[in-house]
Formats: sequence, structure tokens, C-alpha cells
Amino acid sequence: MEELVVAKVHGAVGHLRLNRPNKINALTLAMLQELHRVLHLWAEDPKIQLVLLTGDGERGFCAGGDIADFHTALTTGNHDEFLALLSLEFDTDHLISVYPKPLITVAHGITMGGGIGLASHAPVRLVTAQATMGMPEARIGYTPDVGGSHLLANAPGHFGEYFAMTAASFDGADALFLGFADVVIGEQLADSIFDELDDLVGLGAADIAATFEVLHAAPESRKLELEQGWIDYAFGAPTLEELLERLGALVHPAARKAAAAINANSPTSVAAAFHSVRAARAEQNLRGALDRELRLAGYLMHLPDLAEGIRAQVIDKDRNPQWMPSTPAAVNEAGLLMLLED
Repeated sequence: MEELVVAKVHGAVGHLRLNRPNKINALTLAMLQELHRVLHLWAEDPKIQLVLLTGDGERGFCAGGDIADFHTALTTGNHDEFLALLSLEFDTDHLISVYPKPLITVAHGITMGGGIGLASHAPVRLVTAQATMGMPEARIGYTPDVGGSHLLANAPGHFGEYFAMTAASFDGADALFLGFADVVIGEQLADSIFDELDDLVGLGAADIAATFEVLHAAPESRKLELEQGWIDYAFGAPTLEELLERLGALVHPAARKAAAAINANSPTSVAAAFHSVRAARAEQNLRGALDRELRLAGYLMHLPDLAEGIRAQVIDKDRNPQWMPSTPAAVNEAGLLMLLED
């Protein structure tokens, strides 16, 4: 059986490679256990001075968690087991964020959800301009997790609420502006990144990022800045109700598209995304955000929307989820706020 996570040491460099390309490296429990084990091992190994984390295959770095496994857990009553998997995943993401050695991640192709948890908390975050990134959870009745609420909260203005509530994606060229990456690189460098590492051994994370920026940076995009005016106006509203009212009143084509996306998503998930990003912005602590996200996950697992959303978007692919409740006004916002404030 082929290893789904390949760990190899080359001199002072440890290389972790996600090796499930036929599933865009979607994360399983076994993969997370191996990532967590090896990262801990290498953190304490004095011979290893630099760690690289990549994903195999042209399609992407990591599409996130294995949604089919999630659906199976929900429909067979194994909620607690899957919540334990999420807890391990969140702990791994936090470990990456505080890693004691320079850890370089390379996001390419599809990098969504759990893939962002691995790629965008690292000390040195590289991304290809053509990567497709996002937190699409509201589309399946879930909410941004893996520290996504923290990352989104720290995006400029109110792009965090926008991306969390619409479940829209962005490309790698925009990742730097949004705070999901440090350096945008070309596809060719991403394929040969290991050849660049020998000269970086011994440098700190900031110096490694600066070296990549000076020698290899590709142009970043600033196109999102053109949208910030209406996004900040609508998504900066003090309450969810007012946000939806402001957005619905705008005639800007992009605003209408955003409103349509939100209306198609789970109303409960949209509310959870809104309040989760706001809570993360107020606290400014990744560990706190991860803990809130885990509480939200445990709550949403027992609501009908998550299993229904996965069924409609991933299993049957009829793209016609029947949300319960079906309107924002009927969502239990008070219950969500209690979870976030726990």
C-alpha cells in the first residue's frame, strides 16, 4: 500500500509530501496522524534545520478534508469520532503555526479548507499565482475551520466576512493581499522547490521568505482592492441582518453575485461564518479561533444542513440542498453566539 504521507530526510532538510493525488490530497485520519507524528519528531531532531511541506500531483496541494468520510460519519452516528479527527487536524495546524524551525509550505492548484489549514499558518508560505484557494464550507452547511476564521478576520477590511459567507474562492496571486501567503511564485519554481533549499539551511523564516521574494517572486494581484469599497460597506455592517439588507440594496454586479451566493448557501452556516470571523477579529488568537471552530463543528454536525449540503454538493451533485431553516431570520443566532463566547 502506497504511503499517503511520504516523509524523507535529505541532510538537514525534512520533506513531507502529501501523496494522494487522485483525491487532490484530501486529508484522512491516517494522513493527519502521520503529519502530526513526523512534525513533532522533526521539531525535536537537531539534525533537521528546515522542513518542506508539499502536495503531490498537478491538480493541487490539498483539497481539504475527505468530505465523503465526513458524510459517512454524520449518517452513521460517528459524530464524536469525526470531531476527534477535527481536533487532531486543528492541533496539527496550530503546531505548524508555532513550529520552532523554518517550515516552508507550497500551495499550488486547488488549496481549500483543510489545505489552507496546512499551508497558510506556516512560517514561510509560498503560493503559485494560479492556485485556487478558499473556504467553501458555507456551501455544504458547515463553517470555515482549520483557523480559517482567524485568517479571514485578518484580511484587509471586511473581505473576511465576504469570503466566509459567500464561500467564494480567490487565486494565488490574491493570496498575498489577503494574508494567506508570503510570496507568490511561478509554477516552474514550485515543481523544483527542493533544489533551492540547500542555500537556505541555517536562515530564519523571515530571511527565507525574503530570499524567495527577492529572487523568485511573481507579480501579485491587486484586483481585489477595486472591490473593497462596496465589500467594506456591505460586509462591515454591525449586524448580520443589516449586512444582508445593505447587500441586497446594492446594484453593483459583483454585489448581486455575492448576494446570490449567500442566498444559495446554508443560512445557519452563513450566520456562523459571520459571527465566527467577527469573534476571531476581536480576539486575535489562532488557538482561540481553533477552539471556537471546534465547538461550532460539534454543533453543526448535529443539524440537518451539513449532511444535506454534502449530499447535494458532493454525493448526489444535484446542487439543490434543502436547508433547515431556509431563511436567515429563522436561524438561531443566539445559540451560535453562546458557542462562540464559551
